[in-house]
Amino acid sequence: MLPGSGPDTPVVTAMRARELGRKSVVVGDRVGLVGDTSGAPGALARIVRIAERTSVLRRTADDDETTAEGRLERVVVANADQLVIVSALADPPPRTGFIDRCLVAAYDAGIEPLLCLTKADLAGPEAVLGYYTELELPYVLIRPDSDLAALRALLAGRVSVLVGHSGVGKSTLVNRLVPEAERAVGTVSAIGRGRHTSTSAVALRLPVEPGAGGDTGWIVDTPGVRSFGLAHVSAESLLHGFPDLVEATVDCPANCPHTADEAECALDAWVAAGKADARRLASYRRLLASRSGEGDPREPERNPGDPLAGS
Repeated sequence: MLPGSGPDTPVVTAMRARELGRKSVVVGDRVGLVGDTSGAPGALARIVRIAERTSVLRRTADDDETTAEGRLERVVVANADQLVIVSALADPPPRTGFIDRCLVAAYDAGIEPLLCLTKADLAGPEAVLGYYTELELPYVLIRPDSDLAALRALLAGRVSVLVGHSGVGKSTLVNRLVPEAERAVGTVSAIGRGRHTSTSAVALRLPVEPGAGGDTGWIVDTPGVRSFGLAHVSAESLLHGFPDLVEATVDCPANCPHTADEAECALDAWVAAGKADARRLASYRRLLASRSGEGDPREPERNPGDPLAGS
């Protein structure tokens, strides 16, 4: 859309100019155009400039930066203000390990997180919210017949990117927010795994609600993912996704690796004193271990022993 455009402004079709070379244009980029920007049928403009990005949300296929998958960064979206982590409360069950990963990626990118818990008609949110009680993480509950006014208010005036496993109801939610989107909706298999429906990221302007005014905001729907690799996040920055543990590290020795085999790490005493959930510490250390190739990288969203993880 062009600056100052509204919901009824025609969409401009543009292609990347050759002079940009190998520089990629991703969803959310703000670009400079030349040529026919009328949006008329058959009109084509050229992208000649990509503005400096205010934020970049990235992920990798693997956690270990020594692997080819870990070195390959994928830009999910540029210039997002908010990361909406969509998780079902049942069918499939919530994966707190995956949510933890998304929080790390959000904080690393300087994007505010919002937890969107779907299928609230099938299960209560108490267990999930209890796990994140120390974070004061903003959240919304979504039922099939629920009013989306609270969610729309949190999306208004912002660029929000939605991420989540397949089958959690993300595409259904997008279709409710933007009825003309017609995003493909899948089902959950008998073993509790969602089927991939959305195949590409797409930015959608939220429609104006009757009686409402102002900037409705944009949402970026992304394909369902099974993992959120964090090889691009430094070991030190991983801790930013666990603000409930940060204060404890003040008492750690210099250059403490914060691993379970570090006898003088203050994190264990912090948890033992009831100042943080032991599952949160286990999740953080699992992420640390996965960076060095330990653990099972194929299922990094599970927290072993966590009843919320369905394991």
